[in-house]
Amino acid sequence: MSITLTEVAKSYSDTVRIGPVSAEIEAGGVTALVGPNGAGKSTILTMIGRLLDIDTGRITVGGQDVASTPSRTIATILSVLRQENHFVTRLTVRQLVGFGRFPHSRGRLTLGDERYISEAIDFLDLTDLENRYLDQLSGGQRQRAYVAMVLAQNTDYVLLDEPLNNLDMQHAAAMMKQLRRAADELGRTIVIVLHDINFAAHYSDRILAMKDGQVVRHGTPAEIMRDEVLSDIFNTEVSVIEGPHGPLAVYY
Repeated sequence: MSITLTEVAKSYSDTVRIGPVSAEIEAGGVTALVGPNGAGKSTILTMIGRLLDIDTGRITVGGQDVASTPSRTIATILSVLRQENHFVTRLTVRQLVGFGRFPHSRGRLTLGDERYISEAIDFLDLTDLENRYLDQLSGGQRQRAYVAMVLAQNTDYVLLDEPLNNLDMQHAAAMMKQLRRAADELGRTIVIVLHDINFAAHYSDRILAMKDGQVVRHGTPAEIMRDEVLSDIFNTEVSVIEGPHGPLAVYY
């Protein structure tokens, strides 16, 4: 089932407002949220994940109203990775990933929980690092560990807020490939906030573009990757050229 937003709005002041937004994010695959800074992408994502209350409207995930469904139920169908990941306690990779099982285990890990933890660690190529402490890892390795924690939660819907932040090109591409695999091989519905429109076009099935607190475009990469569409979304001149692996946006 899809993620549905119906007339969703959030106001921070008389001049800063998100919405009202109505949109349907189809189940399965990867949906990228794109748009300029301040467009409302992260706000929409955190409202879907019930980390931020909405002022008006309704959001459902898999048919469940996120405002009224018990937190424990939501946590078994929906997982969220925010931009700010700051654990003050010194943790190993395996301990961190184990937190993803809390909605199921309530802190008492079973053999089944351990299996999900190991599978997530293996999936993100962290097996050789699982006993390392987070402060001993590179930025890219640490980011993979946080994504493994989210995948270990074993939810149908996975929300990721700019997981490519602070990653170089090599590690950003590797991360997107792993998220693409999670959608294809694990059957997850991935919703991801991205700044790089070319990553969005190459790895996502659908793109939801925001601007000034509104959804201005929603379609396939082929529908979004057009000169006039991107120029309007990003308020700058953009040309789309055909690259060896699909369309590429060039900024001026």
